[in-house]
Amino acid sequence: MKLDDLINNLGEWLRGTGANSNIVMSSRIRLARNLPDIPFPHWAKKEQELIVLNKAKEAIESTPLLKDSLFILLTDLETVDKQFLVERHLMSREHAMRSNGKAVCLTPNEVVSIMINEEDHLRIQVMKSGFDLDDVWRIMNKLDEDLSKIVPFAFSKEWGYLTACPTNTGTGIRGSVMLHLPALVMARQINRVLEAIAKLSFTTRGLYGEGTQASGNFFQISNQVSLGRTEEEIIGNIKGVIKQVIDQEESARQNLLSQHRNMLEDRIWRSYGTLKNSRIISSQETVELLSMVRLGLDVDIIKDIERFLINELFILTQPAHLQKIEGKKLSPQERDVKRADLLRDKLNKYKKEK
Repeated sequence: MKLDDLINNLGEWLRGTGANSNIVMSSRIRLARNLPDIPFPHWAKKEQELIVLNKAKEAIESTPLLKDSLFILLTDLETVDKQFLVERHLMSREHAMRSNGKAVCLTPNEVVSIMINEEDHLRIQVMKSGFDLDDVWRIMNKLDEDLSKIVPFAFSKEWGYLTACPTNTGTGIRGSVMLHLPALVMARQINRVLEAIAKLSFTTRGLYGEGTQASGNFFQISNQVSLGRTEEEIIGNIKGVIKQVIDQEESARQNLLSQHRNMLEDRIWRSYGTLKNSRIISSQETVELLSMVRLGLDVDIIKDIERFLINELFILTQPAHLQKIEGKKLSPQERDVKRADLLRDKLNKYKKEK
């Protein structure tokens, strides 16, 4: 497998399948792990970073779940390639900022990705479509167990797994769910919901994680506390909160359909029409319009396309993806034109094939 092969493949988390996939785009669990007796990446010397890289590569190559994975040194990647991985949620923006001593590992279906020498020596991620934290944890637990047999992880009997950020100490687990909440946003109830979540020690971020604002009505909700709780307790708490948010979004959607259907249909069909006919369109406008079309599919107003296509378009229309598709660097203005071309082609072609 090569990195460029991903452009023609749909990652598992984008398939639009699984429980509550009309609202939940993906479920993700991330583990922070560090090697003992080596400083955390921000304090490690070059030779220490290389030790981590070599030990991580050895462990990855010996782990059955990672048998066909791709191991990439960031020094081997162009800027657009790193941004491409960020857009696919396989690597953080922070990891892409400095290449020396860093690497990323990913499986062909994009369910598993590992950042080496980011904030921690290993940032292990498992991500799947829909609301399925239990299966995500099953995969992660097996992966963590297999890796720890090959390379030991820094652990304290008093504090648990040792991590660069104190908020991750303990289990080192961060669970998150990506939700599409357009009805709560349109009903102006989203702030109330997010404030209630914050009081329960959960944090909300945008489409691309820490430091990003919500766009396209997507919100990542994750736990803040890791210390003093078991993995099962943390996952159970996340599931409980997410179920409440799903219920409130479903209620808001039903209210829009019963009380404001004409307004809702107008916004959805205008969005669909713009996407299918535009000649120049920005990334931000695309995300907002796709959000409305996705809502139209989920409430059965639009019936001639499927959710996986809309999910795919959220990613393919991002700047690095457009440049990978074209095979060359594009100016912002050129990207706006190519984005419109891609949207028209994908949406009109899919309908004709149906």
